[in-house]
Parts: sequence; structure tokens; C-alpha cells
Amino acid sequence: MIIGITGTIGAGKGTIVDYLVSEKGFLHFSVRDFLIEEIERRGLPVNRDSMVVVANDLRATHSPSHITDQLYERAIKSGKNGIIESIRAIGEIDSLRKHKNFILFAVDADVHKRYERILKRGSATDHIDFETFVANEKREMTTADPTKQNLAECIKKADYVFINDSDIADLERKVEMVILKSQ
Repeated sequence: MIIGITGTIGAGKGTIVDYLVSEKGFLHFSVRDFLIEEIERRGLPVNRDSMVVVANDLRATHSPSHITDQLYERAIKSGKNGIIESIRAIGEIDSLRKHKNFILFAVDADVHKRYERILKRGSATDHIDFETFVANEKREMTTADPTKQNLAECIKKADYVFINDSDIADLERKVEMVILKSQ
């Protein structure tokens, strides 16, 4: 089983990944890590702007699904269940949907809760004010270009959407129910 995960910034994608890795033995294939490798190779600063620019460039140069296709191949070669985090473009979903073993999860939460969460996690791209957080998300939310981020449409295409406005245990219970149903 290969699960793709999409969702808004700070909604809980990483929490779902952590649960599937630690409790279900999934392997994690990270778009973020893939992009950081490429950003560093290009000598760019590791921040959200670089991630967007590099991801869009890779999609435009190779294909709208280039990044997730690479990660899907790594997952298949592993021979284990995998989770690809974070799907952000429609072209990625369209390509992954060609595989029968693919399921798409989406996660969302209240914007203020999400901002609080990113401040707590404190990754390299999270040191921003609320206005920048909202602007970053707006930039990634919609586009007609299949090579660019379109979170709104990705969430609509999900097989399962989790609203993560409660605690971690609640989100894990929701994921567990879906995993049991999908096996």
C-alpha cells in the first residue's frame, strides 16, 4: 500500500506520517527531503520560497509528477508499505492514481491552530509571522498550472480527508479506522 498525503501547512501531515511509520511499519518518502537535497545541490537557501521555486522547476522541466514519481519508485523498490508526503500538485495525484495500490489522504485544521503548530515545530521554513504564513498558503492553494501547487484541488481529490482540530490521539484514531478499512 502506498499512501500519499496532502493538506494545508501545519495541519498534521507529519503527525500522520509519524503514526504510520511507528505504529504500522510504513516507510516515509518525503517530498520536502527530496527538495532540500536539490536545493542544497543548487546552492540555494533552504526556505519555503526555494522549495516552491525548485519544485515548480522540476515539475516544469521533467513532468508535473516528477518528484512523486521518483518517490513512488523508491517506495516500490523498498517492498514495504510507504507514505509519500507531501503531495501538492494535481499532476502528482493523476500520475499516482494510475497505481492500484495508491490511496490519498488529506488533512486540514483551523488556520490559527496550524500557525501555532508550525511555531512549535520550528523547522527551517517555519520561522515566519502569521501574515507570511497565510500568504505562503494562499500562494500554494490554487492555480490552473498542473506543474504548480494546488492544495485546494489536491484536498478535493483525496480519498479520505481528516479534520485535525482536536488532539493527536483523535487524529491517530481516524487514521487507524481508515487503515483497517483499506486492508
